[in-house]
Amino acid sequence: MKIKFEDKHIIVCFKPAGIISQSTEGTDMISVLNKHFEQNCEEAQAYPVHRLDKETAGLMVYAKNSKAAANLSKQAEQNKIKKHYYAVLNGVPSEKSGVLTDLLFRDKQKNKTYVVNRMRKGVRNASLEYTVADEKSGISLVDILLHTGRTHQIRVQFASRKMPLYGDGRYGGGSGKLALFAHTLEFEHPVSGEKMIFSEKPDTTEYPWSEFEF
Repeated sequence: MKIKFEDKHIIVCFKPAGIISQSTEGTDMISVLNKHFEQNCEEAQAYPVHRLDKETAGLMVYAKNSKAAANLSKQAEQNKIKKHYYAVLNGVPSEKSGVLTDLLFRDKQKNKTYVVNRMRKGVRNASLEYTVADEKSGISLVDILLHTGRTHQIRVQFASRKMPLYGDGRYGGGSGKLALFAHTLEFEHPVSGEKMIFSEKPDTTEYPWSEFEF
């Protein structure tokens, strides 16, 4: 586990793809972090305050006590935790930058999210902004800032525009590893109020990340 920052209140770390971010069953970040605290003889517990899809790699912040968790959870509710992503799309957006807004419905039984055309029970607004950073051979690298944090939001918003993420078999992006990476995390320290910014790069030895300059 790669740790970017840690004090007695929070821990910022890199979550690999394939590990669940919040569950406490099996191999997940909560159990990994709690084991880390135990090995360091700390009386701390990992509190999740935001999430990443299992297939998505990238940066996450966890609180180490209930007070810090309450503060960070409030920041998350107020959209003060800023999450930036890289994604590789099958296709190239016609506009080099823009804002995508949709109504999303989450089908929990199918573990899938859908774009719908009207508000009803279970439907939520979703918004993100993107910039095309590079393009090559029919695929494109986009830099994304989430405005809302809906389940599978980035994946379904681009897939609904016929540009599914590379490797996203659930939404039509084909086989391979999902090309979605949480590269920058911004928030206020829950105790000091200091602005915290952390960044990480995807593994550029792996396709399709290897096609682009970072």
